[in-house]
Amino acid sequence: MKSNCNSFIVGDANKCVGCKACEIACFKAHNEAVTVGNIETPIISRIHVIKEKDFTVPVQCRHCENAPCAKVCPINAIKNEDNAIIIDEEICIGCKACAVACPFGAIEMATKYKAGKAVMQNVQKELFEEVLEEKETKVAYKCDLCKEQDEPACVKACPKDALKLFDVIEEKRIRNIRAVSNLNL
Repeated sequence: MKSNCNSFIVGDANKCVGCKACEIACFKAHNEAVTVGNIETPIISRIHVIKEKDFTVPVQCRHCENAPCAKVCPINAIKNEDNAIIIDEEICIGCKACAVACPFGAIEMATKYKAGKAVMQNVQKELFEEVLEEKETKVAYKCDLCKEQDEPACVKACPKDALKLFDVIEEKRIRNIRAVSNLNL
C-alpha cells in the first residue's frame, strides 16, 4: 500500500468571490518575465474560476493517485513525481487523450513554440546550412502545484482564503485529533 497520498488544491465555493486573483497569480508563477503593463500574450492559467448562477468556485487538477490522464498518455509525458501528477510539456505531443480522460476537466491545451528539426538547405556539402524552424504546436498543461515554489501561487494570492493545499495524510491526522478531543474522556 502506498504510504503517501498526492496533495491537491481545494476550492471553497462558500468563500470564492470570483475575483480570479488565483488565475492571474498562476499565470505569473509560470511566466517569470511578466510584469504589469507588459503582458502581450493571453493569460493562460492552470486553475480556472467557474462562475455559474448559484456558485463560483475554482477548479484545478486533483492529482489523482490512479491518474486517468497518465494512464492514457501514449508517450508517458504524465508522471507522478513527488506526490503530484506532472506533465512534461517538452515531450508532450498534443494528442489530447489526457484532456479527454480527465474527469475534472482540469487539463487544457496551449499553443507552444518549439524548435523544429534542422533543415538542410542545399545538397552540396560546402553549402550545407542548418536552419531551425520555429514550429507552433499544442501541448497539454495543468496545475503542477507550483513545485518550484514554497506554496502554490493561487493559494497565496486568494484574498478570501478560498483555496487550500489539501494534504490527505495531514488532514486525516488533524481530524483524528479533533475527534478524540471531542470524546470528553
